[in-house]
Amino acid sequence: LVSIGNICRSPIAEAVFRKLVTDEKLEHKWRTDSAAVSDWNVGRSPDSRALSCLRDHGIETAHKARQITKEDFQTFDHILCMDESNLRDLNRKSNQVKDCKAKIELLGTYDPQKQLIIEDPYYGNEKDFETVYEQCLRCCKAFLEKYH
Repeated sequence: LVSIGNICRSPIAEAVFRKLVTDEKLEHKWRTDSAAVSDWNVGRSPDSRALSCLRDHGIETAHKARQITKEDFQTFDHILCMDESNLRDLNRKSNQVKDCKAKIELLGTYDPQKQLIIEDPYYGNEKDFETVYEQCLRCCKAFLEKYH
């Protein structure tokens, strides 16, 4: 699960997906992680508003931001991202990787409500983080149903 800085959207999506997988007792079948396209926030914890939003929904995460690697493209089956800018960057990076096996797509393509883009809430407020959470929950549920 990839976003530009790996401190807002992608850690929310990662934590949501991990909880869904755990609740369904499927954790042995899935390896879940999140990463950034950029290297801006490497090593940082998620935004405090993201952590607070997750906590409100009974979800904890100890994720630290990291940048996507060549190995990610070679080992993950799916790389899901948040917006068209992420998608462009990931497709460009994947073209430089030999043996890229990951299917790269927008997480929003799985949204039953057809909200294709998951907007960055960084410059927004708590309500915007809640919107991201709800989108991620819908998309991750639909993704898991499709590939379960």
